[in-house]
Amino acid sequence: MADRTTDPTWTERAAKVLPGGVSSNVRLPVNDMVFDRGEGPRLYDLDGRDYVDYLLGQGPAFMGHGHPAVNEAVSKAVTKGMVFGAQHTLEIEATEKLLGAIGWADMARLGVSGSESDHGALRLARGATGRRLVIRFAGLYHGWYDTVLMNWQGNTGTVASKGQLEHNLADWLVLPYNDLAAAKEAFAQRGDEIAAVILEPMVCNSGALLPVPGFLEGLRELCTDNGSVLIFDEVITGFRLAYGGAAQRFGVTPDLGVYGKALAGGWPVSALAGRRDLMELLGTGEVNHSGTFNASVMAAAAVDATMDWLKENDPYPALEEFGTKLKDGLAEVGRRLGANLHIQGLPMAFHVSFADDDAPATDNASLATLDLARYAAFTDDLAEAGIWVAARGIYYVSITHGQAELDDTLERFEQALGKELARR
Repeated sequence: MADRTTDPTWTERAAKVLPGGVSSNVRLPVNDMVFDRGEGPRLYDLDGRDYVDYLLGQGPAFMGHGHPAVNEAVSKAVTKGMVFGAQHTLEIEATEKLLGAIGWADMARLGVSGSESDHGALRLARGATGRRLVIRFAGLYHGWYDTVLMNWQGNTGTVASKGQLEHNLADWLVLPYNDLAAAKEAFAQRGDEIAAVILEPMVCNSGALLPVPGFLEGLRELCTDNGSVLIFDEVITGFRLAYGGAAQRFGVTPDLGVYGKALAGGWPVSALAGRRDLMELLGTGEVNHSGTFNASVMAAAAVDATMDWLKENDPYPALEEFGTKLKDGLAEVGRRLGANLHIQGLPMAFHVSFADDDAPATDNASLATLDLARYAAFTDDLAEAGIWVAARGIYYVSITHGQAELDDTLERFEQALGKELARR
């Protein structure tokens, strides 16, 4: 594939009006890429070149770009209005279907972003328990707000931004992911102060770290025994790992769950779901949860259509098959070219990097031993070859990826890897 080019006037215009040329710091450092459209599992730049997309907009395009069932539902619903400042029938129906899909929760509220719904879960847990401290795990991301954002050095976290004050992070107990012994010790010492434990049940945002056997079960037991709230941040894992999310896949039930990204076929929707006794604190007004655009007509229609499509079509067996073939194919390319690729995770969300051995990373410290910088630089080669991925190594697979994408990916990946190795 020829070197990519874009109309420079667009990047110049972006640099003048968008700080850093982008609308989210997750997209920094900026490159010269400007896309024209997305269709299914591919993106197209201004020159019409296609890119097999495994970034999927940081995960939301689980059903591919512009899924017709979702677009049709939103287009039809929005003709009746957008935001009413009151309940509407589609909001109720969509929430019923959401709860039916995840199975374990009694009530839910729709929001707009994962960050805000994570914030709501933490406020609700503290409001319900009257406690202050929350256990979290190093390297995991729960939004960009002052009270949660951290910069990580191994298993230690600090403020990540100017303007973010140290005291805003004072209520966290930070532990290594997969370290149940550390969690037990924290509860033994301060259990009567711990309002909640929050975690990605599988760490998809960085590293595709899988929970070791007994870890999630142990956290569930600790929270139950100590009257603390177990929060699963399923913004990424929800509806991606299974129709019922990570709770279904791993067989562990939280008290509160936060969903987003795959929830609404690419539309900006999040959800906070949980046990009735906790969620009713929002309904009584004892714990505040607000938002003008919560459960907008567009959001409700997108959730409603997504839940219907996933239930009626069950894409998960094909998703597992494709992702497995992709992981195995990338590994084979690495072996054939003599590259020390490191691949771990599940078929629908896995991590690729470089390392000297195949031992899986299990926490943020072991993840940092991989050659993450080399892989991040390699993603430029992948983009030039026509594969769009995250520099941090995560690959998201959509239900629209098929044999043509598999063939193109493996061919393009080999081209890019050969180029990278030739420079070394």
